[in-house]
Amino acid sequence: MKKSFILLLILASLFSCKQNNKFHVSGTVKDAAGQMLYIEHTGLLKTIVLDSTKLNEAGEFNFKSERPAYPDFYRLRLSDKVIAFAVDSCEEISFQAKMQNFATDYTVTGSLSSKLIQQLRKSLMNIQQKANELSDMSADVRAIKIDEIKKDIEIHKSMARKLILDNPRSTAAYFAIYQKVNNAYLFSPYVKEDGPFCKAVATSYNVYMPDYERTKNLYSLVMDAIKTERSAKSKEVWSDVLEKRGKGYIDIELKDKKNVTHKLSEFEGKVVLVDFSAYESKESVDYTFSLRDLYNKYHSRGFEIYQISVDENKQLWEKAVENIPWVCVRDEAGSNSTYVASYNLSSIPTSFLMDRKGNIISRSPAFDELSKLINKNL
Repeated sequence: MKKSFILLLILASLFSCKQNNKFHVSGTVKDAAGQMLYIEHTGLLKTIVLDSTKLNEAGEFNFKSERPAYPDFYRLRLSDKVIAFAVDSCEEISFQAKMQNFATDYTVTGSLSSKLIQQLRKSLMNIQQKANELSDMSADVRAIKIDEIKKDIEIHKSMARKLILDNPRSTAAYFAIYQKVNNAYLFSPYVKEDGPFCKAVATSYNVYMPDYERTKNLYSLVMDAIKTERSAKSKEVWSDVLEKRGKGYIDIELKDKKNVTHKLSEFEGKVVLVDFSAYESKESVDYTFSLRDLYNKYHSRGFEIYQISVDENKQLWEKAVENIPWVCVRDEAGSNSTYVASYNLSSIPTSFLMDRKGNIISRSPAFDELSKLINKNL
């Protein structure tokens, strides 16, 4: 009976929320009689005033507004001071504040996210205050103060990281990764240490609220950061390959269809074509015949082919390479292979010709030119 009663209360609450379709913000601001208090919606691009009231002698206020389709951000503004808060549904949120220190020293009930947002803002406002004071300091004092601010920022970010990991779907987590000091974001998906936390919020929002404007904005930003990071890594690795041109190469170690491991370095002393291919591609038959012609023509003179398959379908690959005479290994990671990134591949097939000393001398030459290069280096 007790469980049934609780269930009925929950259902009644949900039904009431749906029927009202409003959220309610009330409270008092002491020592602010006659002052205008505004409730505003904080959007991605602009802040809009929803309603206002002139505070009476007791400083009481009472606002109602349309429940947002998705959890969203709002603020109470008194002159140039603001209280930021979040609305997840048709909540009843209450604030008790004073005119002095209106933006930080208040109590909020009815919204856990809003309490966490208060903590985040209070911490950051202290940091920003210290940053504002830097311009009036001597160079020596400023250096000491900057070190202090850096420590404060790390303490703040440590608090924010825990909050994000506790509930990446919360409005407080979203709020945390968009906080700024001197107009610079404290968290950035482009920074290695921050990436996982930005990704956690973006992924959680994308799973539960894929059509939300804030979700699309954040998810797009994180995905761009991931692409940028991958591109930077590829360029860095390929720069390393180019620097080693005439000195060496990035070794590869993978297994063939018989589960035998083959290293690229085993073929030093021979002219080797390092070939990244996929037998499941439409062009693979003609491409394989061209490779076979080269292999038959030059193999007896010391030419080898070390072929890396990025086929997703293992069975298809095993059948396709049954009668292949050269070494053909497969990377189970497919196109996500670290070797694909290491050799900076943008398309399949891609090949590299190495001379007998292991120097990379050409990348994806046409077959006519490839034949001449092989003959020249044997």
